[in-house]
Amino acid sequence: MDGSDTLKRFIFERFPVRGHFVRLDASWRALIEHHDYPDVIRTALGESAAATLLLAATVKFDGRLTLQLQGPGPMHLLVVQAHPGYSLRGVARWKGELPATGATLPELSGGGQIVVTIENEDRTSRYQGVVPVEAPHLVNSFEDYFERSEQLPTRLWLVANETCCAGLLLQRLPMGASASSETSDTVLAEADEDWNRILHLAGTLTAEELAHLPADELLRRLFHEEDVRVFDPAPVSFRCACSRERVDSIIRSLGEAESRDVLAEQGAVEIKCEFCNRAWRYDAVDIGALFSVAPDADSPRALH
Repeated sequence: MDGSDTLKRFIFERFPVRGHFVRLDASWRALIEHHDYPDVIRTALGESAAATLLLAATVKFDGRLTLQLQGPGPMHLLVVQAHPGYSLRGVARWKGELPATGATLPELSGGGQIVVTIENEDRTSRYQGVVPVEAPHLVNSFEDYFERSEQLPTRLWLVANETCCAGLLLQRLPMGASASSETSDTVLAEADEDWNRILHLAGTLTAEELAHLPADELLRRLFHEEDVRVFDPAPVSFRCACSRERVDSIIRSLGEAESRDVLAEQGAVEIKCEFCNRAWRYDAVDIGALFSVAPDADSPRALH
């Protein structure tokens, strides 16, 4: 399919509105293939994955952007991480009886909050924004986040199913200082009219179109009378950051005595990545070799 696993940026030439479109196909299936998610959980995770990439496209960072939803409800944890270059990974956790498909986000999570964290690679710089889970849908919470964090009017459309997830973002940009005091009211009124017209056009978008139409065709259908400049697509991919070195560090942190106790009891020490579900298995030879080498003080201490 044209536009699969890509993110496209576009702008409206005659007024200050920008947009992003993202669709995950193979990358989405890779993200969920080792997890047996119920439909309502899969939908929440897919919408979150699309929304996280749309958010990542609006900011500059060289480390990672993490969306985390925590609440006391059945879906008590959802995490999606994006890295520069639009690679991502994600996981959701649930317990007990789940509400039916189509449940609101507060019903699914029990309330709680969405935390967006942006970190540099060396983790010396950190930004965090928090939005309470009060609105009925994830898309509303994200629009609330943009209003609070960037003070930019933003609208999103999200969809997720078993084969793909996708999202469209429209954002109104500041006018700048080009308008004179005599014409500023007129300019602002025209900008309001343009923004409302774009939202009206985008409001005709259906979930089926968002999930299946190629990006260029979708934008032509919505905005064929507007002067829209579409930029080259950027590839999107699933990538988990787990590695043998990271797992080595986790086992070293347990200590040799505890690791050998687990080895004696279970026959092996096994660490499973919570994101990709890959199992790292250490036998007696592996444990012996691991603790015969001095650990690197700078080694990471967790899979995430």
